[in-house]
Amino acid sequence: MAARRVSDLGMASDNSALVLLHGILMSGNAWQDVVPLLSNHHQTYTPTAVGHRGGPPLTRRPATASDLVDAAERYLDEHGLERPHLAGHSLGGWMAIELARRGRAATVCALAPAGFWSAGDSAQSQANKEVRKFVTMGRLARPVRPVAALAMKSATVRRLGLRNGACHADRITAAQSVEVLDDIAGCTVNVDDLLGSDEQIAPLNPLPCPVTIAWSENDAIVSVAACDKIAHERVPQASFTILPGVGHVPMVDDPNLVASTILGVTGTG
Repeated sequence: MAARRVSDLGMASDNSALVLLHGILMSGNAWQDVVPLLSNHHQTYTPTAVGHRGGPPLTRRPATASDLVDAAERYLDEHGLERPHLAGHSLGGWMAIELARRGRAATVCALAPAGFWSAGDSAQSQANKEVRKFVTMGRLARPVRPVAALAMKSATVRRLGLRNGACHADRITAAQSVEVLDDIAGCTVNVDDLLGSDEQIAPLNPLPCPVTIAWSENDAIVSVAACDKIAHERVPQASFTILPGVGHVPMVDDPNLVASTILGVTGTG
């Protein structure tokens, strides 16, 4: 994973480490509105996963979720992070749980985590189908990027164009929305390899550290109705909460809510 540590926001050097893991098709930029809200409490790291724009290239295909977890663990090793706090979104939430399974987390906050499904069930199919729509959007936007950038200056276009990922995409800037498109277009991981395979989050009981599952209330990609029951079965000792009024990417919809949720899990909120 590409090394990136946020170190210029007034953090005390003795604050505990917090690693933020983004979702598929995204990059460490996904956390840019959340990091300033965390930096007084934690040394904050925002790596970009292998195969994603700005991250290390894939070393083999097909890439699996386990491959990304392996790379994330190497990142922890390279940065001397034995058991940092972990917060992850979507695929990043899945990765955070798997890192905890390996004993590499002090706490985990999994936001709208992927992986709480069974192979071929409706939850997996829905997530894969909805993410594919973003892949298509990224491919269409790439050859007409100047036009897309111009269109994204409209708050209405941002809200409607990104509505499957966020309820309030109009709150981000035009430049941020273009970053989203660039991240999608620049991702070299095949969505089916990660979200359409037989991989899933296996039962984890007892928990190796405190784990909180924070679902997004209005999630159109990871269905709370479909995933919550199986999550309770697989990680019964986890804490569960629902973030009100947000879509699949709560960092877009409500950065303050995301930050306060993470800090509540790390015990510094």
